[in-house]
Amino acid sequence: MPSATPTTATLPRLARELRRWPARRWWVALGTAVFTVVFIAVPTDLIDTPVFSREVAPTAWSWPVLLVSAALAGLVTATYVAHPEGAAPSRAVGRLGMAGWVVTFFAVGCPVCNKLVLLALGTTGAMQFFEPVQPYLAAASIGLLGWALYARLSRENSCRVPVVSVPSAPELESEESRL
Repeated sequence: MPSATPTTATLPRLARELRRWPARRWWVALGTAVFTVVFIAVPTDLIDTPVFSREVAPTAWSWPVLLVSAALAGLVTATYVAHPEGAAPSRAVGRLGMAGWVVTFFAVGCPVCNKLVLLALGTTGAMQFFEPVQPYLAAASIGLLGWALYARLSRENSCRVPVVSVPSAPELESEESRL
């Protein structure tokens, strides 16, 4: 019987881990997701306010990307709450999640409204070079957040192996000479 691939073998296990989460983690995930939507949608003018405006209409994929990224950001953030016994938080994975969160802002934002893009490329450059890159940024943000979540969940309940000291060669020789 052929063995299952690692991906199909781990995804059900990760889904089981999510089902075992305490309510506190789910509330943190929900709160972070809502915060992310508001924090990104208001300045990018996906949510219309009198404070911010948009020169270029949002793309059809802006809201779906924002909602998926917000959900993933919420889940990643929730992994930092109520660690299981013996699970150590990983800083590098957290950086991936934060990078994905920041990239989401650039992916759904107006290409000519972003001051950093305008400073770097100008108005014409923003439309000609940055706007075509935004779908790739959207995919990258979802990919980074998804990978951060996968890494956090898969490492969270991994078996910690105690460090065992192995005797060096001179110690082994001295033990053999005593025999």
